[in-house]
Amino acid sequence: MDWLREHPEVKTIRVAAADLNGVARGKRIPARFADKLLTEGTKFPFSVLNMDIWGEDVEDSPLVFQSGDPDGLLLPTERGFMPMPWLEAPTGLLPLWMFHLDGRPYEGDPRQALARIVERYKAVGLTPVVATELEFFLIDDSGGQLRVPPSPRSGKRRTGAETLSLRALDAFDRFFTSLYDACEAMDIPADTAISEAAPGQFEINLMHQADPLKAADDAWFFKLLVKGLARRYGFAGSFMAKPYDSWNGSGMHMHFSVLDRNGDNIFDNGGEEGSDRLRHAVAGCLAAMPGSTLLFAPHENSYDRLVPNAHAPTGIGWAYENRTSAIRIPSSGPKARRIEHRVAGGDVNPYLTVAAVLGAALNGLEDKVEPPPAIQGNAYEQGLAQLPTTWGEAIDAFDSSPQIKRIFPGHLIENFVMTKRQELHYMAELSDDETVELYLDTV
Repeated sequence: MDWLREHPEVKTIRVAAADLNGVARGKRIPARFADKLLTEGTKFPFSVLNMDIWGEDVEDSPLVFQSGDPDGLLLPTERGFMPMPWLEAPTGLLPLWMFHLDGRPYEGDPRQALARIVERYKAVGLTPVVATELEFFLIDDSGGQLRVPPSPRSGKRRTGAETLSLRALDAFDRFFTSLYDACEAMDIPADTAISEAAPGQFEINLMHQADPLKAADDAWFFKLLVKGLARRYGFAGSFMAKPYDSWNGSGMHMHFSVLDRNGDNIFDNGGEEGSDRLRHAVAGCLAAMPGSTLLFAPHENSYDRLVPNAHAPTGIGWAYENRTSAIRIPSSGPKARRIEHRVAGGDVNPYLTVAAVLGAALNGLEDKVEPPPAIQGNAYEQGLAQLPTTWGEAIDAFDSSPQIKRIFPGHLIENFVMTKRQELHYMAELSDDETVELYLDTV
């Protein structure tokens, strides 16, 4: 309540939780009733966190008619209130996560799934340190064809890719200034911004932190912020994996290291190659990669990004300082030795992605397995085992993966598979234009 007392101009609040697709589900509530929210929480049906991408119930889900569509209890996360700078009226956002009415964490909540993985690390005296890099497009979708929006500064449209171009960043300086101000207000640690390899494409890095839940929170809030703030400027901010056929797609690369009880990086052996435990974590990530592809590429459009020679990985391999590989060990000082996981698209649910990567790494640490040799050169030409190439293959791999069963509770796996099979069925009825319209804002 301190935040609301410090912001008397806030008259309404939103309460929200992330569903399995990463869509915010929640309610609008007058701020004067906030006391009850903080002490008692609120209720949603369990099925609300298991909607399809259209916001429809999943047919034959055991959460709906079979069980009477019962309520779960939504309680505030440790984040507390924060502003929503993309709205015109001063508004507060209270993030929630779901529990059973008796207080048990609800296993179908993606944030709870990540919390389970964090607890597994804590149980063995380890703390993951996580950072994300989020790519997104600014898009003018006001006409019949997607294109780069005119610069708020010059009124001109940028028609080509300008990788690491200051001119491209400066063209949208007003938007990015507002974005960084909003990140500061929301306590999102936004660091470097660059222009990327496609027209209107940008990337912002979020700083590393030894709290995977906060790192995933920040990525989720950042996506909400970019999408909302862009609309205030008259264009779309989209994390859709591949909005343009002829240009590269957007990813969410994840960097992580692991600290022991003394605060030392277990991936550091004093040299450039990293420790045995780094290789064990890499092996775990590689073993889980076929099954977890559905989490890294959760939508039909996601598979348009995962094609050869498009700056997105297709083969299951790892390498040192090599951006063609699915897992890259960046060059750094030994104390900063880390793993970069490069498979996930910008359209992911950050909670499930971070849980999948950290859970796979922990599998490898527990099993103490060795990965295959690090590749040299172009990963697309190595003859590597391939990621699932279609949405249907990825659903089947996720459903049957023994590694996934070690990472996620069965209830979440069942719910996610049912959701994706329903989406797979109904997406077949949509035209390409309808597909873009669906994904542009939702993911």
